[in-house]
Amino acid sequence: MDRSNARPLATPSATVTTRRRRAVSLPVVSRAVLLYAVLGLVLIATALPYLWMISGSFKTNSEIVGRPLAVIPQAPTSRNYVDLIDESQIPYLHQLANSGIIAVSVVVLSLAVSSLTGYGFAKFEFRFKRPLFLIVLATLMVPAQITLVPLFLLMHSFGWLDHLQAVIVPAAFNAFGVFFMRQTMLTVPTELLEAARIDGASELRLYWQIALPLARGGLAVLGILAFLGAWNDFLWPLIVLSSDTKMTVAVGIANLVGLYKVHFGMINADAFLSTLPIVAAFVILRNQFVSGLTAGAFKGA
Repeated sequence: MDRSNARPLATPSATVTTRRRRAVSLPVVSRAVLLYAVLGLVLIATALPYLWMISGSFKTNSEIVGRPLAVIPQAPTSRNYVDLIDESQIPYLHQLANSGIIAVSVVVLSLAVSSLTGYGFAKFEFRFKRPLFLIVLATLMVPAQITLVPLFLLMHSFGWLDHLQAVIVPAAFNAFGVFFMRQTMLTVPTELLEAARIDGASELRLYWQIALPLARGGLAVLGILAFLGAWNDFLWPLIVLSSDTKMTVAVGIANLVGLYKVHFGMINADAFLSTLPIVAAFVILRNQFVSGLTAGAFKGA
């Protein structure tokens, strides 16, 4: 008998172990396939409107409303972008500049005010600290629509109607920013601040050189949220701004809907260009955004 080609017989224990491994691996593979299938569907549902917007920006009105619907333009045209740039329908470049000025100003002021206030609530003990903080939190439960009329009258008394500061200043002072930065500042080690105080550092220097660098993740998150809110805001700029050259991009898109004609292609082009600064801001700050989301979750109030 030739023993060179003989194979070892599998023992019963080895066979049982192999069957168990197969039984365990199959459900794991099934769950992985199901997970990726669900994620794929979510990705398609999320990206499809964006792809349709980009496709529609290169179509004419007749092709957009025509049948059958086609995702890929049959006769691609850049006319919609040309009409936006040369401001044949709306002062797009002025509105784009207004949105940029408002968004950047709101981010800078919001970060300054919220971080300084949050630092005070997190690292100082003073009289009525908790009641004042509860009042700040209580304002989060007040619907923004309730404050429109008194805020409009306040802007009118300041003479700020149809000026950009009427949009910038109210957006820069928000309770959520104070709450978020307070939670972020709680993660700054108090021992580090005490050591710097012993060395003679002033409170402003502690805030600027120690607290802010350690809270940069939270600052990135709040900055992105403030930018999104200011860039996409529609209702309040529509109320306080009346001149076409003072309006923002969000309001300008609405002006492309006329009484007898709707510029569907220009609306898509305007919407696509309006999303580019948001995407760019998120791509640049994505690492700080992800890390900052959990910055205040490790230490309670």
